[in-house]
Amino acid sequence: MQILFFSTDLEMIDEFKHRHELDTAVPCYDIDTLLQELKRSKLSMLIADYDSIAHDLNKLIYADKLPQNTLVLERVPAIATGKMLISHGVKAYVNSRVTQIHFQQILETISADGIWTYPELTAALITKDKTKALSTEALELIENKLTPKECEVTHLVLEGFTNDAIASKLQITPRTVKAHVSAIFIKLHVNDRVSLVLLLK
Repeated sequence: MQILFFSTDLEMIDEFKHRHELDTAVPCYDIDTLLQELKRSKLSMLIADYDSIAHDLNKLIYADKLPQNTLVLERVPAIATGKMLISHGVKAYVNSRVTQIHFQQILETISADGIWTYPELTAALITKDKTKALSTEALELIENKLTPKECEVTHLVLEGFTNDAIASKLQITPRTVKAHVSAIFIKLHVNDRVSLVLLLK
């Protein structure tokens, strides 16, 4: 997969490419270059430096031209920004000083069509609509596809409960909860908790 790096900060691009051994990543310093590279390479991942290109990235988002596999970096990630980006199709939103280990996890998650966020953002995404009831369509979906116990686990996941907290509340083992959560993801065709929230809320 071709990696495109969108930023106007040349030092940032060089430092990030060196730190994460992305020698083949193609730098794009402006929106026109980025659009040309996106046309040239069908299977690409975009790494966008939000600190330098937020305006252009937001234009892509609102024009519905955001590449499917987009990772957004920001020096100081903000939960409000993360919620907006993830809700518009960004696959990962992280600190621009992300560690090598986390960066590898992010690449694997995006390659598997998942969504990767840092823990505080994940919690905020899961609990943002806690008071909002599920739509009739969402309720029908989970009732038709899931067992009663899986429905119960789904509601607790949507409320922001961790696997351990669900286990304690339902008086079952964490391993059983993990099995239920995996089954829920498979049956609803999602890869992670954030995708589940986006599907049902």
